[in-house]
Amino acid sequence: MNLFLRLFYVLLSSFFRPRLVVGKTVSEISMLTMPNDLDINLHVNNGRYLTLCDLSRVDVFIRTGLARVMIKQGWMPIIAEHTMTYRKSLGMFKKFKATLEITHWDEKYFFMTHRFSVNGTIIADGTSKGVVKGKQGVVPPDAVIAAVLAANGGAVLR
Repeated sequence: MNLFLRLFYVLLSSFFRPRLVVGKTVSEISMLTMPNDLDINLHVNNGRYLTLCDLSRVDVFIRTGLARVMIKQGWMPIIAEHTMTYRKSLGMFKKFKATLEITHWDEKYFFMTHRFSVNGTIIADGTSKGVVKGKQGVVPPDAVIAAVLAANGGAVLR
């Protein structure tokens, strides 16, 4: 099951939402669960949460200016590790908020926290770490941030 409609929605809406700072930043997307999100137990499938995390990252890539830099440089984002803890069920036609926070980075990885909530109640949360890979291998996060800042004219976008 693909999420092309949601992907197009995120791609388009991200261009009209306020810009985010590159580096430590937080993205929030409000969505509605749909029938194709559910498994046979009629709640959001565990794998679907991971795909929804991908959509949050797309939002961050566009709103920070990273997407433009990745395309220009031929870079690709790759998730190296992802964990989720599922606290409550999320049923059909429920409005929820997906939050992504880039918390920190080291010489190789960006570290992110993901939260899914309904009316402030955490439904699921987790962490992931990812890299940006170029033709020569992994691009250090400091170099990624510097490239985005340079593309933004040295300004931190808000």
